[in-house]
Amino acid sequence: MPTASTSFDYEAHLSACAAGDRQALQRLYQHESRYLLGVALRIVRQRQLAEDVLHDAFVNIWSRAASFDPARGSGRGWIYSVVRHQALNRVRATRNEVVLDEDDFVAWQEGEGNEPAHAMELQASLGKLNDCLAHLTDVKRASIVYAYVDGCSHSEIAERLKALLGSVKAWIKRGLASLRECMA
Repeated sequence: MPTASTSFDYEAHLSACAAGDRQALQRLYQHESRYLLGVALRIVRQRQLAEDVLHDAFVNIWSRAASFDPARGSGRGWIYSVVRHQALNRVRATRNEVVLDEDDFVAWQEGEGNEPAHAMELQASLGKLNDCLAHLTDVKRASIVYAYVDGCSHSEIAERLKALLGSVKAWIKRGLASLRECMA
């Protein structure tokens, strides 16, 4: 972590974020983003992932700024811990991903698809998926459906929903996390 700037008041900026001041968040980003990107990059080891981590961390900083307690530590330290935790969570999540190449996917698709027991399990899973989708907010559900059913890119979804690209990415990420939790 770089040396603290004596002229920048992190606590005041976090307080302003908690009060809904978007400019305060922008100033925090402008002041610290290059250092925070370095923190994320050291943990996730990929530039694109580090940029995604930084985006998600700033969404968390914005939404959780009111939870910052100056009695428990510095504002700057709190911001760095949010980024660090976001990066570590991303590393943990990617460890659990299973990547199938085209041949493996075709073999998986053809493997047990004709068995009645498998068909019943699939139907039950789809029913549960519909129930879980129904519990999502409208924008999260729409973002996921556009992405995974219609095959839209994040930019196309942002156009359809008339929303910011970063918001769409966050909705999809959080929606998928909710679906994973619900389906478990």
